[in-house]
Amino acid sequence: MAIDNAELIRMYRTMLTIRRFEERASKEFRGGSVPGLVHSYIGQEAIAVGVCFNLRKDDRMVSNHRGHGHLISKGADIRRMMAEIYGKRTGYCKGKGGSMHIADFSIGILGANGIVAAGLPIATGAALAAHLEGGDRIAAVFFGDGACQEGEFQESLNLASIWKLPIIFVCENNQYGVNTHYQYAIAGGSIPRRARAYNLPVRTVDGNDVVAVYEAAREVVARTRTHVGPYFLEFKTYRWYPHFESDAIPDLRPREEIAAWKKKDPIKRLAKRLLKEGVATARELEAINEEVLGRIDEAVKYAVESPLPRPEDALEDVYSTQGIS
Repeated sequence: MAIDNAELIRMYRTMLTIRRFEERASKEFRGGSVPGLVHSYIGQEAIAVGVCFNLRKDDRMVSNHRGHGHLISKGADIRRMMAEIYGKRTGYCKGKGGSMHIADFSIGILGANGIVAAGLPIATGAALAAHLEGGDRIAAVFFGDGACQEGEFQESLNLASIWKLPIIFVCENNQYGVNTHYQYAIAGGSIPRRARAYNLPVRTVDGNDVVAVYEAAREVVARTRTHVGPYFLEFKTYRWYPHFESDAIPDLRPREEIAAWKKKDPIKRLAKRLLKEGVATARELEAINEEVLGRIDEAVKYAVESPLPRPEDALEDVYSTQGIS
């Protein structure tokens, strides 16, 4: 089934929103306005959009430390996201979570996670909940190639497989865990081989082609809703920026490699397609860019003008089992 023109334009607008949001978050962090850390998603926009555009509002999704793109694609409010990154009380987690821990249960976002691979068992639990609830709700979890070295990865795939849970494992293979190429870190050099060891069906897709991502995800989501079991999607992609926004850890990736992957820019690839097929004109695409930039400016203004948490807020939303027998 072909993707209609309106959906292609919506994909382009959302990918561009992710790109401009990340560029501005990087600028604000470098300028000293943002506390904590920021892990840029630039270069990987097609995966979040292609997958999340096939999820419903009530489907549960778990993100990771590089998660702004996932949240935007699932429908999060960029004003509340920016406020959270700024550590403000109007943010999604009232300024207590920061960039790596944004959640919005109302649209199925169970949260991002600063611990590598920690989202996998959370999403597996969400899939178990969906299974017990009945219906056709599913879960999806985003993680990188680095997460495939963790024990939670093995445990989650194993449980999902033997219980035939409705979950999609979305591996964004951006080639590197910080500065270590995945082929040096994975025995045999193959991530799909690990998933197949747990009897999961696997597909590897060009993660910089949003249409290819969307079509693969559409088929897999439809399959997963029938409760036949989990599915593993590996998307080959590349992050443009260093592991996180800081000069503390030098970026040791080859400069020529970074330049080569930038030529595969997923946004430019979609723009070229839209122009070639007459879906949009260059003027219309520029108008979308101006509209997106205006929304980003408004989100930053909202964050800057929002209040900081009060000292007494530290005692709210805190839970403890101490004293419970």
